[in-house]
Amino acid sequence: MHSKLTVLIILGCCVLTSCTSMSGDGCLLYDDYHGLKRGSLSTDLGAHTEYHYLPEAAPKGNWAVSNDRGWWSVHEVDGERFIYQSRMDQINYSHPMIVTGDELWEDYKFAVRFVPESKKYQSGVVFRYQNDRCYYFFGVVGDRAVLKMVKHAVGFHKPYEKILSEAEFKWQPGDILKAEVSVQANQIRARLNGGLLLQATDSTYQKGKIGLTANVTTKFFAVKVTTTQKNETRYRATRDEFNELEKKLQANNPRPVLWKKIKTEGFGVGRNLRFGDLDNDGFIDVLIGQVLHHGPKDRNSELSCLTAMTFEGKQLWQIGKPDPWKNHLTNDVAFQIHDIDKDGRNEVIYCMNFEIIVADGKTGTTKYKVQTPLTPGSKPYKSVYNIFPRILGDCIYFCDLRGKGYDSNIIIKDRYRYLWAFDDKLRLLWRSECNTGHYPYAYDVDSDGKDELMMGYTLFDDSGKQLWTLDDTITDHADGVAILKFQPDSDLRLLCAASDEGIFFTDMKGNILKHLYLGHVQNPAVANFRDDLPGLETVTINFWRNQGIIHYFDSDGNLYYSFEPNQYGSMCLPINWTGRSEEFFVHNPNVDEGGMYDGRGRRVVEFPDDGHPDMCNAVLDITGDCRDEVVVWDPKEIWVYTQDDNPKEGKLYKPDRNPLYNYSNYQATVSLPGWSE
Repeated sequence: MHSKLTVLIILGCCVLTSCTSMSGDGCLLYDDYHGLKRGSLSTDLGAHTEYHYLPEAAPKGNWAVSNDRGWWSVHEVDGERFIYQSRMDQINYSHPMIVTGDELWEDYKFAVRFVPESKKYQSGVVFRYQNDRCYYFFGVVGDRAVLKMVKHAVGFHKPYEKILSEAEFKWQPGDILKAEVSVQANQIRARLNGGLLLQATDSTYQKGKIGLTANVTTKFFAVKVTTTQKNETRYRATRDEFNELEKKLQANNPRPVLWKKIKTEGFGVGRNLRFGDLDNDGFIDVLIGQVLHHGPKDRNSELSCLTAMTFEGKQLWQIGKPDPWKNHLTNDVAFQIHDIDKDGRNEVIYCMNFEIIVADGKTGTTKYKVQTPLTPGSKPYKSVYNIFPRILGDCIYFCDLRGKGYDSNIIIKDRYRYLWAFDDKLRLLWRSECNTGHYPYAYDVDSDGKDELMMGYTLFDDSGKQLWTLDDTITDHADGVAILKFQPDSDLRLLCAASDEGIFFTDMKGNILKHLYLGHVQNPAVANFRDDLPGLETVTINFWRNQGIIHYFDSDGNLYYSFEPNQYGSMCLPINWTGRSEEFFVHNPNVDEGGMYDGRGRRVVEFPDDGHPDMCNAVLDITGDCRDEVVVWDPKEIWVYTQDDNPKEGKLYKPDRNPLYNYSNYQATVSLPGWSE
């Protein structure tokens, strides 16, 4: 007989219900789900958590929903609780999954009873889980017991799954199956119902969490994970050592302290702010855009209200009618702050009511405007996109197509097929089409003084001519593109975070140099995250079907590290927080699940537990000491954090970044090294 003692163990970012037993084994986890409320365990938030922190998506009890597939809930029958995956899911490159545990768990035994209600697709357990694309699986697929290793993909929606062992196993839907897995170094042993034994030797994954997975409706009963007392002691020492390292790193970095706080209730919004000097006083102001969704979903959206404010809380002007119910968005819309005529005063350029408008930044008064382009007569993308006679305007981007030496040309696009180029007086220069993706990037590739434009998978010259395209080669769409030199003496390269196509790099003739199928990759940021590596590093984050996986790439495009701190999306914005040469990036502003991370995946700055909003964040230098502040907000208020040692004097790191007038939820952020005078 075993006597159980339930306690709470803090393991990095997770809290696990653990136990001890009289058998001599250490119990890493025992969960019979009585600590969870009955009902839904997963919440379908769609695209809202792409770049918002929403507590509805946070782990519940010990468990985190690892992707947006399936539907998980907690039920009880005759006093026994179980977790139920209640949907059939035929997708084979992503599997419904919930996970628990610690990435530092190494050698352990894992047992759970489960009841698949169909043989059509797989059902079972995962272990030594790195993320929901990299793990071991043991369970049933039809009338076979299968032990396999899963590791990303070999092509678009072509998962890499290596069968380590399998055998015939007769069972019927509704049967209770007991899975028992033991991992010791590179040895894996797995049993079903105490009889069938599958064994394998594989060293792909040495550590990792555990999870439950099913593409068919399946009940999962209590879970138990045990290890030897020696292994448990070693694990806890390793966890304590890592936590202590993070605390030391945090102690050596400036603490965030509140600088400004302003109220925005009634006209506030989710991640839809722009920043720039609107009233010409030399200080950064904020422009807040509420959005009207004509539907379906976010496929036809436009601005409904603009509110200009200073960070002192003074409202400069407002256009449109504010509506507190229009405070969420899952896309981008067309508005920016930019001195488009180079007269030293910023304008606000935006699309509203089927017009492109150039307004005075200080007053909001319209200076001039034109109608938005007619929706092309041919099928624009799909019938649910661009449903009006004129386009609404999906985004605005500025570049220099005429060689004037500053970004006076306007690019606007629809969703997701056509783009238009205008001059600073809103005169049409050219129109073209391609798989536009979300947001462009301009660079003078041929050094003729005029920008080329990367839109989606297509490079255009300044006249709108297609120089090359990968539209017939790469599917899905570009979530973020950039052109840069990853090392000072290297050639220009294109980086493209390409949604379900993963990430790829090309030369400036469109030749693919490297293509990594890592899931739905988006929100790339390039910066000097590590001094010990040559050139610049790239960080990305996954979302759809595998949200929360963060990847790091070196200057050659090689993946050097990945981790999954939680299951949220993020902008991964580089932040010059210390004034030293290594930058961090902000994941989200939440006290428990957010923070700033370095180029090695360590949380090096935590946000204070002071009641600040944590839905959204942005990074920019507002106070003027070269280092960045963090703007955090929700629809009701905006807070700004600076460093506790601000202002800081002396020579400070001062990276050269994307201009504020090309700000977007879909930007690829490029932060090039530089120093103050």
